Amino acid sequence: MSDRTRPSATEKQLVVFSLGREEFAVDVAQVREIIRMEEITRMPKSPPFVEGIINLRGQIIAVIDLAKRLNMNPSERTEADRIVVVETEDLKVGMIVDSVSEVMSVTEEEIEPPPTLASDAASPYILGVVKRDKRLIILLDLSRLLSLEEISEMSF
Repeated sequence: MSDRTRPSATEKQLVVFSLGREEFAVDVAQVREIIRMEEITRMPKSPPFVEGIINLRGQIIAVIDLAKRLNMNPSERTEADRIVVVETEDLKVGMIVDSVSEVMSVTEEEIEPPPTLASDAASPYILGVVKRDKRLIILLDLSRLLSLEEISEMSF
C-alpha cells in the first residue's frame, strides 16, 4: 500500500450508497459484503421496514429496507439495487439500498456533527455529515439504526 491509499489514524473509510437522491455512508469496518438483490422470504409479524430473510451461504440474515427504516419513500427496485450486509452488536443484517457508489476516505475534520434542528425520525441514527465538493453525505450510526430490542427480535 502506498502512503496515499493507507488511511491515517485520523481518517475513516466509508462505504457510500444512495437512497433516492440522498447519499449515506457507514464505516467500512461494519460492512461484511455487498450483494445483488435476491429473492427475500417474507417473515410474518415483522416490523414494516423488515423485508424478510435471505440465506447467505448457509447463514440466515434479516434484510431491512433502509429507506423505510429512515421514514423515506422507498424507490422502485432496479438492477442497481444492492443488499449491504453489515455487522453490528454481533448480528449480521442486510440493508437494501438503491446503489453503492464508492469507498471514500474522510478525515475526522470533514465529519460535521448532525444539524441540531434535524428533528425528524432519522436524526437519532445520524453520526454526522460529510461535506465533499458539493455533496452532503449522511454518516449513519448502525448500532442505533437497529435498536437492541429490534435486533433481538430479528435474531435467528
